[in-house]
This record gives sequence, C-alpha cells and structure tokens, in this order.
Amino acid sequence: MTAAWVYDLAFCLHLVGAFSLVSGTVVAIVSFEAARRRTSCAEIALLLGLARIGAVLVAGGMVFAAGFGLWLVALGHWGYGTPWVDAAIGLLALVAAIGSVGGQRPKLARKLAAALSAQQLPPNMELRALLADRLSIVLNYLATAALLAIIVLMVVKPGSPHQ
Repeated sequence: MTAAWVYDLAFCLHLVGAFSLVSGTVVAIVSFEAARRRTSCAEIALLLGLARIGAVLVAGGMVFAAGFGLWLVALGHWGYGTPWVDAAIGLLALVAAIGSVGGQRPKLARKLAAALSAQQLPPNMELRALLADRLSIVLNYLATAALLAIIVLMVVKPGSPHQ
C-alpha cells in the first residue's frame, strides 16, 4: 500500500498537467481564430506567436498529465485494461497525433506572416490560404473535442466502482 501523500502528489501533478493542457489549447485556439480575422501581417504574426506559446503549454501539459496519470493508474484502484483508462490513453495519443498535424499550417502561416511583416507587405493569398486551411481547422477542433472527452472520462470514470 502506498502512502496517501504519494497518491495526492501524483494527483496534484496530474492536475497541473491537465490544466496546462487545457489552458494551452484555449490559448492556441483563441489566438489562431483571432489571427484569421486580422488584416495586418504584424498582428497575424503576433497572434500566431501566442498560439505557439499555447502549443508549448499543450506539449508540456501532455507530458505531465500522461506521466503522472500513468503513475496514478499504478498507484490507484484502476488498472490498465479498465475501459475508461484505456480510452483516455488512446484519446490522448489521438490528441497528440492530430494536434501535431493540425498545427503545421498555422506554423507555416506564422513564419510567412513574420516575413511579410518584416517587408511591410499586406497578407497575400498564400497566407490567407494557410489561415483558412480546412483540414488544419478540422484537425485542431477534433483534437479539442477528444481532449474534452478525456476530461469527461477522468471526471465520470464510467463503470468504475471507486471514485
């Protein structure tokens, strides 16, 4: 049996990761959506730079949430093979994969906006196309939906007798 403080520590650090993951997602989405509506390359580059900070928070949060979450599974009443645990792990892998792919066009858009801004040029068709890329938008919103599903699984723990 593990000391209660060890479980509490793992749980606290897991929550820190979850909060970072969620807050980073919000920062990235809000910044990207605001950038899509701007007409100045400098503003677009600035906002996409904020989205990049959100992506860093997401990555760090993912490492913390996953690492300490796996530790919690080892310490807690649940094991691998518990449906909601396995679903959450699978969804987190999905979030990482599709979020990474979905972030590539905004990354290119940030670099292009910065280059155009340095030359004091307005947004061109290539930048607008990168900002309007439907696949990236869909992938990023799917990653967000999967993240919300993970949160529901973590809170509800369907089928689990231990809360």
